[in-house]
Amino acid sequence: MAKIIRPTYPKEFSIGILLLIFVLSSFLSFEIFAVRWQEILEGSSPTFGMLLSGLAVVLMALILWEEFLFPVRFKPTENEIVFRNHSTKLQTQILIYCVIPVIVGFIYWNYEVATIPFLIWAAICLISPVAGKLASGVRNYNDFLKLTSDTIEFKNNEKEGVLHVNDIQEIILIKDEANVLHKVQVQMLNNSQVMIDLDEMELDEYCHTIEKFVTGHYTQVH
Repeated sequence: MAKIIRPTYPKEFSIGILLLIFVLSSFLSFEIFAVRWQEILEGSSPTFGMLLSGLAVVLMALILWEEFLFPVRFKPTENEIVFRNHSTKLQTQILIYCVIPVIVGFIYWNYEVATIPFLIWAAICLISPVAGKLASGVRNYNDFLKLTSDTIEFKNNEKEGVLHVNDIQEIILIKDEANVLHKVQVQMLNNSQVMIDLDEMELDEYCHTIEKFVTGHYTQVH
């Protein structure tokens, strides 16, 4: 059974946050439409367009806030553990993202918009998910780290390999300023050195679990 390694907010609380984002972004979206407050009070506001703009913001939030739809999990076994960026997560995020430009285009072609506020809103909704999550997800699509009692197997873009524990002289866990594991340096018996860049592999969420497995299973390595 998969185990959640980083607790998330209760579902009710998370849904409440998303609803709040939707309501606030929909209400404030009148700024992107060429409409006056008087027209809104008279009931002639672009209500459907405002709701769509709020939906676009919520979709953006779902992509950036990965833990809501994709809590960090792994399936622990006694002698093997695999950490990877799941392909289904990226595929789902891209599918969600594709709805955003459709909403932006629909609003632009069907409503009179205030150019500058509209462009700012559209840029935030379109660029933030790509810069925040999708680009790194595509770049690290096939990255993984597999730890067993006998081997360490990894893939990080151009770097990949299988290291046999019996051939390892020393494993050094390198941490950042915040005392969080972000690289694993492996010194082989033949004096070659392999650096596994966990930070580049988008495996930050698993660092504590990786450190625990390494220190618990590779005690024969000094």
